[in-house]
Amino acid sequence: MARVVVVGSANMDMVVRAPRIPRPGETVVGSQFVMVPGGKGANQAVAAARLGAHVTFVARVGNDLFGDHNLEGYQQEGIDCRFIVRDEESPSGVALIAVDAQGQNAIVVAPGANMRLTPEDVERAEEAIAKADVVLAQLEVPIPTVIRTAELARKHGKRMILNPAPAPAQPLPAELLRHVDILTPNESEAQSLCKAPDYSSPEAMGQALRALGVPVVIITLGGEGVLVQDESGMRRMPAYPVKAIDTTAAGDAFAGALAVALAEGKGVDQAVQFAQRVAGLSVTRLGAQPSLPYRAEVETFAG
Repeated sequence: MARVVVVGSANMDMVVRAPRIPRPGETVVGSQFVMVPGGKGANQAVAAARLGAHVTFVARVGNDLFGDHNLEGYQQEGIDCRFIVRDEESPSGVALIAVDAQGQNAIVVAPGANMRLTPEDVERAEEAIAKADVVLAQLEVPIPTVIRTAELARKHGKRMILNPAPAPAQPLPAELLRHVDILTPNESEAQSLCKAPDYSSPEAMGQALRALGVPVVIITLGGEGVLVQDESGMRRMPAYPVKAIDTTAAGDAFAGALAVALAEGKGVDQAVQFAQRVAGLSVTRLGAQPSLPYRAEVETFAG
C-alpha cells in the first residue's frame, strides 16, 4: 500500500451558494448552506486516503466541537491521527466560503490552531515520514514548520511535494525550495511566486520556477489543464471536460491524487493524468471533503 504523510491545515468550512460573489459592501441572498470539514491539509489527506493510500496526518485542531468533529471524520476515513495535536489555547481553523453559480468561490480563513503547528510537532512524526513514500505539505501552516517537513523528507530520501497554497506574501525561502521535489501551484500562485510582471504565460512561469531549483513544476490551470515542466521539457496536459458545480477543493483533490499516484510508482505524466481525473470529478460536487472521490469512482469516471 502506498504511504503518504500530509503536514498541514485543518478547518471547518462554512459554505453558502449564491448567484454571485458579493462586491465590497454588498449583501447577496444565498441558497444552500453546508458546514463541512476542510482545510488544505485535511482535504489532501482525505483525498489520498479515499484513493487507497495509508495516510498519516500531522496537524493541530482546537479542543472544541469543530476539532472533535474533524478528528472523528479523519478516523472514519482510516487516517492515522496520532500526530494531530489538540490545542488548548487556540480554536480550530474556520473558513467562510461563498460559491457562485459558475462554481467559482471566494474564501476567508481564520486559521486558529493551524498557525500554531510547530517544527517540533513534525519531528514527533519523523518515524512516519521515514516510512512514507511521499510527503505532502501546503502553506496554511507556519513556514518554519513546512521547512522542517521538507528537511525530514530529504533526510529520509522521500519525495517532497509542496502545494504553495494559498499564494505566499513573500518569496519562498531557498532553504525550503532546495528540499522540494515537486512544486504544484495554480496559475495565480505561480504568478505570486515569480514576483515579476513579465511572466504573463504559464510556460514562462514554469521556466522561472524550475530555475529556482525545483526539479518538477506542475502548474494547474483549471479548465485549461496542467502545465508540466521538468528535465524532459515542457508540456501541457488537457483537463477533463466537466460541468463545474464547486471548485473549492479541486486543487486539494489534485494534490492528494498526485501524491498517491507517485507513491504507487507512477511516472509524472501518468500521475498528473490520474490527478486530473480526480480533480475533474471533485468539481462536479458541492463542498470540500464531500466532493473528494473514492478510488472506485475515479476508475469508472468517463470525464
